[in-house]
Amino acid sequence: MMNFVGVRVINWVFCDMGSSGFFTICLIYSVVALSCGTLMMFYSHEVFAFCHGNEIAVKLLGSTPHDQLLIETSDSFSGLLLFAVGIMLFMVAFVKDRDFQSFFAKRVGASARCDGDLEDLF
Repeated sequence: MMNFVGVRVINWVFCDMGSSGFFTICLIYSVVALSCGTLMMFYSHEVFAFCHGNEIAVKLLGSTPHDQLLIETSDSFSGLLLFAVGIMLFMVAFVKDRDFQSFFAKRVGASARCDGDLEDLF
């Protein structure tokens, strides 16, 4: 019987890390946040040019040097925040405590679907 790497990974995720898929979901969100944060910090012009074209990308970066500095700084700090969230999710993915996983999933899920009433969170 052949033993594939993918089968080993799936077995490890769902048997060793818990059957809820918490590890998998946190890891996927972590990779997305880390890659988007990196793209925002270091490759924002290239992403703009790829999505909107080179002519519009130049306009999106500002017309004066002061505007360009503000926009680049804002993009860098936004990317840094996304990168930090990705690292936090990567660390949270390896917590094996089921009570913490339940607490984290409920709080993050509740804050994502809150309609303005913060009393629903507590």
